[in-house]
Amino acid sequence: MTLFTKKDSFEQETQKAEKEAISSIIDTKMMIKGELSFEGKTRIDGTVEGNIKGEHLILSESGKIIGDIQVTSFVCHGALEGNVQANLVTACKSCQIHGRIEGSSLTVEPGAGLSGEIKVSSRELHLVDKEDNSATNSSKQTTNG
Repeated sequence: MTLFTKKDSFEQETQKAEKEAISSIIDTKMMIKGELSFEGKTRIDGTVEGNIKGEHLILSESGKIIGDIQVTSFVCHGALEGNVQANLVTACKSCQIHGRIEGSSLTVEPGAGLSGEIKVSSRELHLVDKEDNSATNSSKQTTNG
């Protein structure tokens, strides 16, 4: 009998995030003010001013977020002014993050700009309950492909 280790769980979550198709895109010409919640994988090329909850989030080089993020995985190429709670966080070389980062796995590429507090714990964060997320979707702005 094989038991899954934290490394196995991390690798499975990483593979799931990478393989999933992007279901929603906020274009470079779009600006959203308000809370945003989503399921699946979302890429932000434009600007969001407000808090974000969801599963897999990619912030492109042209993207900007002013607000807090709670997601399963976060890949940052752009600018973030706010706090991040995610199990998997990747700060790419072109990114600028100003705020607290909390997660169970953090990857930082050379050249990434980080300013704030970083907390990496050995346990996974339980950020979004599917039941909670679907119950709050009716009162929040939602994007679905």
